[in-house]
Amino acid sequence: MPHKKRLLLINPWIYDFTACDFWLRPLGLLYLASIIRERTSLEIDFLDLLDCSRVGSEYGFRSRVKPDGRASFYKEEVQKPDLFRHIPRKFSRYGWPLALAEDFLKGLPPPEAVLLTCTMTYWYPGVQAVVALVKKVFGRVPVILGGIYPSLCPEHARSQSGATVVVTGAGEQQVLPLLKEICGPEVLKPGSDELGFSGLDSFPFPAYDLYPDRSTVCLLTSRGCPLNCSYCASHLLFPGFEQRQPERVVSEILHFHRLGARNIAFYDDALLLNQERHLSKILEAVARFQPGLNFHAPNGISPRAVDLELAALMKKAGFSSIFLSLENSDPDWLRQTGPKVEAADLERALDCLEEAGYRRGEISVYVLVGQPLQTGDQVLDSLKLVRKLGARPRLAYYSPVPGTRDWELLLETGKLRATSDPLLHNKLVFPYFWGGLTPEELEEIKRDSR
Repeated sequence: MPHKKRLLLINPWIYDFTACDFWLRPLGLLYLASIIRERTSLEIDFLDLLDCSRVGSEYGFRSRVKPDGRASFYKEEVQKPDLFRHIPRKFSRYGWPLALAEDFLKGLPPPEAVLLTCTMTYWYPGVQAVVALVKKVFGRVPVILGGIYPSLCPEHARSQSGATVVVTGAGEQQVLPLLKEICGPEVLKPGSDELGFSGLDSFPFPAYDLYPDRSTVCLLTSRGCPLNCSYCASHLLFPGFEQRQPERVVSEILHFHRLGARNIAFYDDALLLNQERHLSKILEAVARFQPGLNFHAPNGISPRAVDLELAALMKKAGFSSIFLSLENSDPDWLRQTGPKVEAADLERALDCLEEAGYRRGEISVYVLVGQPLQTGDQVLDSLKLVRKLGARPRLAYYSPVPGTRDWELLLETGKLRATSDPLLHNKLVFPYFWGGLTPEELEEIKRDSR
């Protein structure tokens, strides 16, 4: 009997000054895994190099998992890129030890192709390292790269990543034709290549069963965002806006619960849009089932949409961590960048959340730092406002994103070039290159945020 053809899906390392597991899961890759299972005969092997629960004590590492599902990363210091040699901080590879990853790959059957993803544009060194390791172990196997990095920096990805094929944009419509070309038409199930996808609700649920530990999962109830803020790439990665049917989302949540999920993080960029017809319906159904889940929204939710009814429903359904997006309290700055919220919205939202049973000191409020139009005083004033209202400020470091209005401003003022190394998109290096704050001013802001 001939052996079945196989694919290998990999979530790469992070190379950075710092990294934390903020409910990080390669959701796009997990969706593709389910689509491939549903519509082809290909077997799937999966490696998430950021899943450090599988790194043993022989590496001097003990995975620390918080009650909310966030975990620590194993890290090894590596040589800083030449571009960063003057920055007085250590640079590390986060994720599996290199030797462990190589041993894992050597224990797998050779794949027909490797599917690789990458989120932050400046994390591409992790892609390069994975491609090099894959070629060392498997030889000239085709490597298909998708995700945010190649979508925003396609030319760089094609010339520098080492991948055989670079996919830009949403991958669900592109993956089957690619696999047909690489693996042969016989791997497609009858009619599979004739059926398109009409949106998130037409996808099978993401393949979290590929993880040995399914206690923490992430999901999308929508894609895109209609607000078009000057610093955000959501509208570039998914033009338009799509919300799923609440009933389908509830079915997915209960499916994850049966798999063993205890913590669920929403990855939406606009989770509270049309909340009366969308998130409220989802939470009402979840509250009726009482599955005992904890919900999180690490991308931040808009204070403007939080009223007392929604706050009470979030509490009842199990929203255990609240992240509100203020970004900046200066009204002129807000008008320039995208007026999605005002300082008064934050005060009203905190009042509602407190009345619903949340403690103000447990509510995080994002304050942006490093955005080109910002001043240090604006950031400090925003932090002061959050503390005055009794909430916990959390700095959100600005990263320049190709194609956004802020990006065009940085090009016009000569602070960055269109061909600049994506390493310069790193959210922590702006005081050393193109930002309006000095390293000393940033340290002052960081101390103030604590």
